[in-house]
Amino acid sequence: MQLSFYGAVGTVTGSRYLLSHGQHRLLVDCGLFQGVKNLRQRNWRAFPVPPGDIDAVVLTHAHLDHSGYLPRLVREGFRGPIYCTPASRELAEILLRDSGHLQEEDAERANRHGYSKHKPAEPLYTLEEAEASLRQFKAQDFHEAFEVGPFRVRYLHAGHILGAACVLVECAGKRVFFSGDLGRSVDPVMRPPEPPSRCDYLIVESTYGDLRHPAEDTEARIGAIVRETAAKGGTVLLPAFAVGRAQTLLHLLTRLRAAEAIPAVPVYLDSPMAIDVTEVFCRYREEHRLSQAECRALCEGVRYVRTGEESERVSANTHPKVIVAGAGMLTGGRILHHIKAFGSHRSTALVITGFQAEGTRGHALLHGADHLKLYGEYVPINCRLELLEGLSAHADHVEIGDWLSTLDEAPRRVYVTHGEPVAADRMRRYLHERFGWRAEVPEYGDVVELI
Repeated sequence: MQLSFYGAVGTVTGSRYLLSHGQHRLLVDCGLFQGVKNLRQRNWRAFPVPPGDIDAVVLTHAHLDHSGYLPRLVREGFRGPIYCTPASRELAEILLRDSGHLQEEDAERANRHGYSKHKPAEPLYTLEEAEASLRQFKAQDFHEAFEVGPFRVRYLHAGHILGAACVLVECAGKRVFFSGDLGRSVDPVMRPPEPPSRCDYLIVESTYGDLRHPAEDTEARIGAIVRETAAKGGTVLLPAFAVGRAQTLLHLLTRLRAAEAIPAVPVYLDSPMAIDVTEVFCRYREEHRLSQAECRALCEGVRYVRTGEESERVSANTHPKVIVAGAGMLTGGRILHHIKAFGSHRSTALVITGFQAEGTRGHALLHGADHLKLYGEYVPINCRLELLEGLSAHADHVEIGDWLSTLDEAPRRVYVTHGEPVAADRMRRYLHERFGWRAEVPEYGDVVELI
């Protein structure tokens, strides 16, 4: 059996791992590359193996860096089933449709304003192609084994976001365990990940492989930022991923409002996708910590913004307010036109709410950028910039180590992925120092024999 690394190596995006046994091929995750240009360009290259030769895809979860290439894979000839958990199936439907729509919008805008080098600019895939890929999805419950040729697959709860799973694959007497994106035991919303399963080979993420999450009171910090900004007559901008981060922020904001710890300024959720995700979130209460009453509170007192016209009116509103909008790394979405409207005002607070991959606008801001390129022009950023580090949905390296400490025996080999180079190498050294395990950091295109 062979394991090939076609993504999430040297970077946190583009998760793609291919297991091969004889003529059978199983792809674990099929994500988009995001961030710097040389990574994004990989999305336009031919897939490393003919898509038609892949038996099935197994998704760990619905985030686009794990699922967002699927429409393109189908377009290029993949005809097999796409397995995921039930909640991931619902979230993927929302995310992939939105991604296809945004791909078309971005291409149309580039053509209209002439800021693309390609004439004409084309979408990576369309909304119609995204919808076509959804017809190949098959939902599988946690813990219930299913078979793809010689591969026997089982999902375990990973925390992280709704529906997120670790994946155990058994084949030819070997057990291969993929952590996927691993959640935290102290997450304010999601339940902790299940203990890992015994395995011969472990593929583990390292997003925070070189960092510890701070022990900060995130709810109190958000409260302070809202109070101080409202007192200046300003706007709080909270860029957030529609899946997971937006729901956590709304939960904290509604708790603060209920405790009268922040003024009664309007809170806008300016993301049709996040609105839809919140409805899915409330249907899968067994996967998170919130009660039915707390789920209802996510909707009460929050102003949902669905249309572009409504969003433009919010941007034109100069009164104090809180805007939660996508995307979390400022790579697109409605948060961009709110930054264009409010980012030059010193009374505005722009709150970065999590990890920012290299090459994203969020990363640039955290490293000193005072202008952002938005819709083909550079916009000055004079507002207050804040970073909340306590909301990460990824376990840090010590939390991952604690999770792995429940294994009764060491894996034969550990492959550290889904991290920037420094983080992945630090995670490798940490696993060796703590457990004495043989760990290595693969490179893009590496193929290893699982003997």
